[in-house]
Amino acid sequence: MGMDDTGPPDEREARRNRFETVYDATYAAVLRFAQRRVHPSHAEDVAADVFVVAWRRLDDVPVEPDEARAWLFGVARRVLMASQRAEQRRAALTVRVADDQVTGRLGSGIDADVVLHHVDLARAWRRLSPVHQESLALVVWDDLSSPQAAEVLGISPVAFRLRLSRARRALRHHLSSPAPARGGSPATLQQRSTT
Repeated sequence: MGMDDTGPPDEREARRNRFETVYDATYAAVLRFAQRRVHPSHAEDVAADVFVVAWRRLDDVPVEPDEARAWLFGVARRVLMASQRAEQRRAALTVRVADDQVTGRLGSGIDADVVLHHVDLARAWRRLSPVHQESLALVVWDDLSSPQAAEVLGISPVAFRLRLSRARRALRHHLSSPAPARGGSPATLQQRSTT
């Protein structure tokens, strides 16, 4: 049975009290569980998602505190796995889009400088945070206005414009900073392609 906020006032109050008891007894443990598995900046989001599930499924949460904690750890694990799958899909899409742009241009007879620029852009894109990628993607790929993108994200248009400005600045920074020394610098790659 799902958790809702309908029913007699006494029953609603009892459910709220039960949730608060579970929350107070387990939040710190759930947060530590998440902090050991994700970047600290994401741990609170994971914990929040776990307690949304707990709120909705309060009747399924065990009464005994240690059992409730274990149940919530199971929820946290599923939240983390779903997040990982989403991140993998996002990364795969990013690589596919970047590769499509590069290979599409190669077939058009565009010179090596353009190809290298697209490779640099794809590399810089991958170095952006998911928040910055989403902000840029909504405007560039999805062709949304700032107010429309803000609505998609559930934030104000002013907050979105600030987020977009930071994303553009981060992208410029990643484009201007040297790439990791894996396959050589763009200049080295260009020299290799011309010899």
